[in-house]
Amino acid sequence: MSNATGTRALKSWDEQDISEADGRKMTRSAITYSYTGDIEGEGVQEYVMFYRSDESTTFVGLEQITGKLGGRSGSFVLQHTGELTGSAAVVTWTVVPGSGTGELSGLTGSGGFTATHEEGGNAEYRLDHDFA
Repeated sequence: MSNATGTRALKSWDEQDISEADGRKMTRSAITYSYTGDIEGEGVQEYVMFYRSDESTTFVGLEQITGKLGGRSGSFVLQHTGELTGSAAVVTWTVVPGSGTGELSGLTGSGGFTATHEEGGNAEYRLDHDFA
């Protein structure tokens, strides 16, 4: 098992309301990130988010990262689950089985990050990974 670390930087965020009732709402977000460190490349992500009336949020999504991981080229998909409470979003992610392409074929792993409002959506990530 190898450990990849680095920074993910927010490039764009487009959020659209799906529904709203009694101070709660559900949204869909299209997001783009750039990655530096052990992952080098760009991530394109979709989130579905549920905002509670207490201002906390639960979200799930998929992100396809295209570039390099540890010098290997290709792409892979991460499944995200997360919670935003206060000013911090804590996200866990898992490599979607069978999603690796090119030199990243067979990639498995999990990890995540914590992002704060103060960091503007940018975060230090980790991905513990291996190849099947």
